[in-house]
Amino acid sequence: MMNAAIRFSQHRIYWVFLLLLGITLEGVALYYQYMLDEWPCVLCIHIRIWVLGFILVAIFGVFLGGYSLINRTLHLLNSVVMMGFVERSWQVLAVERGWVFGDCVMDAGLPPWFALDSWFPMMFEVQTACGYTPLIALNFSMAEILMVMSVMLLVISLVLLIGSFFSPNSTPN
Repeated sequence: MMNAAIRFSQHRIYWVFLLLLGITLEGVALYYQYMLDEWPCVLCIHIRIWVLGFILVAIFGVFLGGYSLINRTLHLLNSVVMMGFVERSWQVLAVERGWVFGDCVMDAGLPPWFALDSWFPMMFEVQTACGYTPLIALNFSMAEILMVMSVMLLVISLVLLIGSFFSPNSTPN
């Protein structure tokens, strides 16, 4: 398995897959928001920002991932982003299930220098309180699916991060 992780960590196909997955996730979120009137809460907006983060890392990976040092750095950065994705996904699930209680404000809490909610309100504006996510498929909620998906992506990311350190490749592939 380690040999497969080493080989896969060197190829741009992973970054292309991650890019397409991120775009799909953002598209599904917008579909639920604008077509099904399922408005996003602050935690949902935070998840959208983490997904945007791995989309940006994937774009760099597609174009620069063939260089060993850059590839390792991108895998490390991607692992950090995936940890944030897991944490926010857990928060959404925990609020939905009543495992944690807290204030869910109608403000994304972003600093002025990173005001995505002001710059791109159609994508990042908080529009409802936390506590509910819609059912997606087979009676699983969006929060449950996000939790499973984010953990799987984190595990893959960490395995590929480790694999990237055993990669002898230092030129673009």
